[in-house]
Amino acid sequence: MRFDAFSFGKIRIDGTTYDHDVVIVQGKVRKRRKKPSKKYRDEFGHTPLSLDEDIPWQCKRLVIGTGREGGMPVMEQVMRKARRRGIELFVGPTAQAIRILARRSRDTAAILHITC
Repeated sequence: MRFDAFSFGKIRIDGTTYDHDVVIVQGKVRKRRKKPSKKYRDEFGHTPLSLDEDIPWQCKRLVIGTGREGGMPVMEQVMRKARRRGIELFVGPTAQAIRILARRSRDTAAILHITC
């Protein structure tokens, strides 16, 4: 998987540009469906990543890119579930997440927020 570019609101993966958050599972890219988490927006000031979303748990490592400035909250329940499942977890700014994914993506899933 090749990450060609990342800027506020856009990410280019393997030559395709996406203008929305993405989920990467087994080398396939899909849109992040964050609507289930919107009900927590007022509590966090931003739509967080919650267990209500379709999180790819069938992996050894889960990389969560929290946006350009790291502004997307990740609910504690998500981190606890990853620990219970024995999944190595990275949570941090999307640029750092991309560097991790570029180095090693085998058995790794990712959720990448592309704004804030």
